[in-house]
Amino acid sequence: MTSTPDDVAQADAPDEGNVTELLPRARTPRRPEVRERTRMSGQERREQLLDIGRRLFARKGFEAVSVEEIAAKAGVSKPVVYEHFGGKEGLYAVVVDREMGYLLDSIAAALAPTPGDDAVVHPRELLERAGMALFDFIDRDPDGFRILVRDTPVARAPGGGDTASRGTFAGLLVDVAEQVDDLLGGQFKAHGLPTKWAPLYSQMLVGMVAQTGQWWLDVRKPRKEEVVGHLVNLAWNGLQGLETRPRNVRAPRH
Repeated sequence: MTSTPDDVAQADAPDEGNVTELLPRARTPRRPEVRERTRMSGQERREQLLDIGRRLFARKGFEAVSVEEIAAKAGVSKPVVYEHFGGKEGLYAVVVDREMGYLLDSIAAALAPTPGDDAVVHPRELLERAGMALFDFIDRDPDGFRILVRDTPVARAPGGGDTASRGTFAGLLVDVAEQVDDLLGGQFKAHGLPTKWAPLYSQMLVGMVAQTGQWWLDVRKPRKEEVVGHLVNLAWNGLQGLETRPRNVRAPRH
């Protein structure tokens, strides 16, 4: 049977009840993913702020870092920083205090007797241990050392307390030199030198090592073991040749 044009048109015509099937389907908008925010405890938030502040202080220095920047990096508001530390100065004081503690503990441990030591450890070895403790700290924690050696204002204790003398690299060197005093005092006595000068020489010795450490922080060569070897060579041989009453080669003019 031959189909007429009308039959073809009726066959191709859509069913009135299924007209919607021919219309483009609207896409259901995807619901944005909701990221669950983990609520930190007070101690966890404090440690996070300390870590962020430490990195920023090391990279930019105290003056260039703001509370706004610290808060933004932590994803919190400024009042949270003030709540934990009282401000930027308080956070900085805690960071510096921690780094000083790490370094002093390292030096103290290096000078402390170990099970394999002889009854009396040679002073030159103790000097070498102290130098290696400093350079190990620089190598392991360059950000911490950068914070310590930066010229920064004296930090205030958290909560707005009295100004603390700690928080400066000069104060740190005084603490380290005090640990060297006993070592030098014993050597001065053994060589018939006035022990009253031991504190002066300990300051000079520690200052020499610290200044070299600041230089090595950026250049990183030669190897730290070689640097310490040369420092000990200069310091020890210099101490060996100390004069009881040193005189200037050229007397000062009056």
